[in-house]
Amino acid sequence: MENIRMLLCCGAGMSSGLLAQKARKAAKKRGIEASIEARSESEAPQYFSSVDILLLGPHYASYQEEMAEMAKPYNVPVIVIPQDIYGMLDGDKLLDLALANLT
Repeated sequence: MENIRMLLCCGAGMSSGLLAQKARKAAKKRGIEASIEARSESEAPQYFSSVDILLLGPHYASYQEEMAEMAKPYNVPVIVIPQDIYGMLDGDKLLDLALANLT
């Protein structure tokens, strides 16, 4: 499988950083090549040309439409991470969510 490039965004990138770490472990366990980074939402637009999917923390759901419009020229889907995945820092389910939205 090709390398999946995911970007997770929340306010300062702290909780999304933990979630990204767990998703990287889940990908490695499954034998999936993945680059999973966490950044603040204000940095997201500069990464559209180098990611396959943008995942927003649930508290940034109101940014989804705006981010999706900016990501459109790059064909990058912008998905809000469900609260249960985010709150439980469930890397496996996050990876499933990303893969489901990339196929």
